[in-house]
Amino acid sequence: MLVTGGAGFIGSHLVERLLGGGESVVVIDDFSTGRRENLAGVEANPRLRVIEAAVSAHPDLETLVAESSFVFHLAAAVGVELVLDAPIHTIETNLRETEAVLGAAVARRTPVLITSTSEVYGRSDKPWFAEEDDLVIGPPSASRWSYACSKLLDEFLALAFFRERGVPVTVARLFNIVGPRQSGQFGMVLPRFIEAARQGGPIRVFGDGTQTRCFCHVRDCIEALMRLRACGAARGEVVNIGHDDEISMMGLAELVRQTVGKPVEIERVPYQIAYRAGFQDMPRRRPDVRKLERLVGFRPSAGIAEVVRLVTSGL
Repeated sequence: MLVTGGAGFIGSHLVERLLGGGESVVVIDDFSTGRRENLAGVEANPRLRVIEAAVSAHPDLETLVAESSFVFHLAAAVGVELVLDAPIHTIETNLRETEAVLGAAVARRTPVLITSTSEVYGRSDKPWFAEEDDLVIGPPSASRWSYACSKLLDEFLALAFFRERGVPVTVARLFNIVGPRQSGQFGMVLPRFIEAARQGGPIRVFGDGTQTRCFCHVRDCIEALMRLRACGAARGEVVNIGHDDEISMMGLAELVRQTVGKPVEIERVPYQIAYRAGFQDMPRRRPDVRKLERLVGFRPSAGIAEVVRLVTSGL
């Protein structure tokens, strides 16, 4: 198995699962956001090989892909703060790495699973987001949307390689995956809330706090990815992965405060203070996971209270 971005938060959990199932795994990661310590628990495994490189810059990428029975492509720019601070890096990283992987997969028709993001749904105000919905992206003057557009172009490219060049590709749209090893460094909300509560607060909620999100534990995400890998009917398809248990950001802050067990303050911070001028957010983002369930007979099971308890406990 080849896992790009395998030293990242989700990638490292996937690598552990693959090795635990007896697979041999090659990881390519440039460690720009991934960390070597994420693989500390498996680094001594003789079936693991770690290559430090950007995917698109590796001279033997085509050979590595050809020798792999499957490619999980997780390498990407991550985190809203990184996206806002480095939009050129975000766009170039997402497009170049995906194009390189897909191009390398053509020779042997190596199956590829590409992880995309719920960000591609943009500013849609629908109560549920389904894979065939129209997508409503904000204007290019707001760099907030550069990540969504680059990942959406990844999806178009992946499906074009499927139709025109016969590469067996599946696209997984991930909705707020959380769990051990996720860092709040790049703006991920749940680890940021938990760390603030542990440090005595305040928990800083950006915006008015009424915006809602759904959170999926990484173990459920990995199970879904593994099942999609084995599902021939998922080739050429886009599939949501997430839990549909919805909570507001103020509700999440309160749940974290209760779970951590400290009477910390919850503070609202206007977007114009939290981010640069012109930042745009979405009022809600809730996945329709019926397609995932239909294809692989699985839907994430851990609801938001269980997710917060697990993440707070380091599980």
